Amino acid sequence: MAKLYGVIQQPVDRLVYRLTRGRTTASSWLGGVTITMLTTTGARSGKPRTLPVLGLPDGDDMIVIASNFGRRRHPAWYHNLLANPGATIVFDGISRPVTAHELSGPERERGYRRGEEMYPGFSHYPRWAANRRIPVLRLTPRGAPPSVDPR
Repeated sequence: MAKLYGVIQQPVDRLVYRLTRGRTTASSWLGGVTITMLTTTGARSGKPRTLPVLGLPDGDDMIVIASNFGRRRHPAWYHNLLANPGATIVFDGISRPVTAHELSGPERERGYRRGEEMYPGFSHYPRWAANRRIPVLRLTPRGAPPSVDPR
C-alpha cells in the first residue's frame, strides 16, 4: 500500500493544495498530518519546484526526510537542495525562506525516528531503499521573517 501511495500522493496533494488555495492537502485531510509545501530551485533547470513533504517541526526549524517512499533513488528535491540549499517552505499557512543542511550521526537518527513516530511507513523504507542511506535534512529559517502565504 505504501508503494502505491508513493505514486499518487504528491500529484493528489498538489491538486488539493491548489484547489483549496493553500489551505490543505489530501494527506493532511485524510491522514491527519500537516504537510509542508517545499519549494526548491531545480539543480539543472534553475526553475522553482514545489511539492508536498512531511515536515517535522523542531523549534523554529523543520526536519524533512528524503525517503522517496523507500525507492532506490533519492528524491529530486534532495538533489535540488544539495545544489541550491536556499528554499521556501509553507507550513500551517506561514511561508518562510529556509536554508537546508543534511544531518548526520545521532542528530540524523533522532530526526528519522521522529519521522517513524509521525508516519510508521518510514520504518519500511530503509529496507526497500536497498543500499541507499535515506538522508535527513534540517531546514533553518533565514533572513526574512515568516509571512502568511498569499494563497
